[in-house]
This record gives sequence, structure tokens and C-alpha cells, in this order.
Amino acid sequence: MIMKTALITGANKGIGFETARQLLQQGFFVFVGSRVLENGLQAVEQLNSEGLTNVEAIQLDVTDLQSVSAAKDEVMRKTNVLDVLINNAGINGGRAPYTVLEAQTNEYLNALQTNVIGVANVTQAFIHLLKTASEPRIVNVSTSVGSLTLQSDPAWPAYNYAKYGVYAISKAALNMYTVQLAYELRDTNIKVNAVCPGLTKTDFTFFNGGEVSVAANRIIKYALIDNDGPTGKFFSEETNPDTGLIPW
Repeated sequence: MIMKTALITGANKGIGFETARQLLQQGFFVFVGSRVLENGLQAVEQLNSEGLTNVEAIQLDVTDLQSVSAAKDEVMRKTNVLDVLINNAGINGGRAPYTVLEAQTNEYLNALQTNVIGVANVTQAFIHLLKTASEPRIVNVSTSVGSLTLQSDPAWPAYNYAKYGVYAISKAALNMYTVQLAYELRDTNIKVNAVCPGLTKTDFTFFNGGEVSVAANRIIKYALIDNDGPTGKFFSEETNPDTGLIPW
């Protein structure tokens, strides 16, 4: 396979699906990771109907080590190089009103299992394929809600919005994972960054926010940075339109 390859977790709908579409339009071969294979196959069918054919659905439940291993084997049957890994799969993990005083143990565990441990599982499984690429990139889809600095700043415009306690905690942990991963890969050509796509109109946000095409483009920007680009950083162009950089 000569064209560049990308694996996107949770890519059967929402931002993940749109990210797959845009990478396909840029000439990538995209593996659409989907917890339920049927949903992934339907997503691929939709993309095919748009003339985007360099795509394959992969059953991938990031919380299931057997599923992650099987997904790795499936990808390796197609290629021995992975250029881009986008860890997009995530869950809210809580119930309205999303407060930490009301959250239950299983909600914390479920959110951490998917949003942090799942990312670690997938990254560990595919790291050797990434290391064979010439310009490998890892994007961990995060959120400004996971910024300790912003969440604790009364001057931040969203300070009095819902804190989404369980979700925010899991994403703050994902941000630390990103820092640790970037450090461990500092002597390689792999770039690792956390990217907030912004509040986006998907079922995840009850269809509040901006356009999914804008969110996907923000992710892709950091999946396509050159070798002089940043690593170990946290970006939210919705929060900081100038440089995109936001505090941890």
C-alpha cells in the first residue's frame, strides 16, 4: 500500500466519521474503527456512495483487549505501516446533571476505561506500525473541559457552564497520558498531541455547537503536521483561535 494510512477509533459516526471522510478526500486509506462492526460497515457504505472507496471497517472496541488485538491483526493484513492514529472513541460516562457529588463508581470506571485506558490499549497495539512510518502522528481527541487551568478560572467564559464532572476528569487524565506518551516518544519522529475539536453538533452534545466539518478539520490539522510541528501540546482553536494552544 503506497498511500498513507490512518486508523480512527469511534469513526462510524459524528466527528470520527467526518474525520474519516476528510482524510479520504486527501488521499488516505482509512480504517474506520467501530465498536459494533455493522455500524462501521454502514459508515463505509455511506462513504463508498460518495465515491470514497479506500476505506475499510474494523471492529474495534477499545475497552476489549481481544478486540484491540484482532483489529491490529486485521490492519496488518492490509499494511505494515500506519501513518496516523486518531484516538477519537469516547463516552460521556455520566448522567445529568453530571456532578461529581452524584456520580456513581461505575460511571467513573466506564469513562476512564474508554477515554484513557482504551486510548492506551490502542496506542500500545499499533505503536510498532506507527514507528515504521516516515511522519507518524497520534492525535488524542480531548476537550477544553479537561483543562484544569480553564475549568478553575472564573474569568473563563464557560466557567459557569456544566462541568461534566466524570467526563472532564477522564479527559484531564487523557491529557496527562498525552504528556507522558509524547515524552516517551521524544527521541522518535512520532508527534503526539491532544486536540479539542470544540463544541460540535453531534449526538454526543445533543446536537448543540458548531459544524462537524470544522471539528474534523481541527483534528486533521494536527494529524498532518510536518516534522517541525509541535508534540506534547494541547490545542483548542475554538478557545484560542490565534495559536490554538491552551493550558493544561
